[in-house]
Amino acid sequence: MACFIVPTTEAIVTTIVRKSTDRKETHNPFIKRLNWLNNMLWGGSALLAFEHVWHGEVTPWFPFLTNAATPASTAAMLGEMATSGVGMALLVTAVWAGIVAATNAIEKRPVSAELQA
Repeated sequence: MACFIVPTTEAIVTTIVRKSTDRKETHNPFIKRLNWLNNMLWGGSALLAFEHVWHGEVTPWFPFLTNAATPASTAAMLGEMATSGVGMALLVTAVWAGIVAATNAIEKRPVSAELQA
């Protein structure tokens, strides 16, 4: 229905944060790698939106979302956004945080003498 709106909203917020922190020098590895989260969110949101258009759940005429036509279907749509949409956004963010943490740990690992030679 409209679960792609939640990750899209997060992608908009992370884009704004990334643009505002581009000018500042930061040592926070999560801020440095925010573009990874941005790309994951925008890509996933685009695929989800395409899937919803493909199945006829998003239309080019008002109200654009087929489940926003009646109050009962709007309530179901908002419920799906609160469960599926938030769940997907949290999962993508958690995977990104894990990737950044692993990358940071690998970068801080000392280089052995054998590899330096």
